[in-house]
Amino acid sequence: MSDVTIRPLQQADHDEWRRLWTAYLEFYKATVSEEVYQTTWKRLFTNGEFEPKGFLALIDGKPVGLVHYLYHRSCWSIVNNCYLQDLFTAPETRGKGVGAALIDAVKQEAAKIGVANVYWMTHETNATARKLYDRVARQTGFIEYDLL
Repeated sequence: MSDVTIRPLQQADHDEWRRLWTAYLEFYKATVSEEVYQTTWKRLFTNGEFEPKGFLALIDGKPVGLVHYLYHRSCWSIVNNCYLQDLFTAPETRGKGVGAALIDAVKQEAAKIGVANVYWMTHETNATARKLYDRVARQTGFIEYDLL
């Protein structure tokens, strides 16, 4: 098995990032407008404490996964929390450590600035991902509600 390499997104990654993020959105039967694609890409490279950030996972130099994450304030702590917003691994590389490596990269990056709370959500039917999540994290029992 080839090693997984994780690195921050780079401007030259746009096409591969878009391919992977589109696949992630399709997995959840979601779409975003071209304006959201463009704005998200721009924000990923905008300096700022609360701007989203991202990593790319590669196997043999080929992009096979991505993660977006962002920091936010909390009333429960004086340090920020880290929300791991989007995590995607190409279907052909699932089970090869890509997802775990991406999660670990976010955890390590957050720790550099003193952030210990990294959290995320997934759909209850995402059984494959939940096997990984149950292994690397704890389920909090909270139920999400949205005002749409």
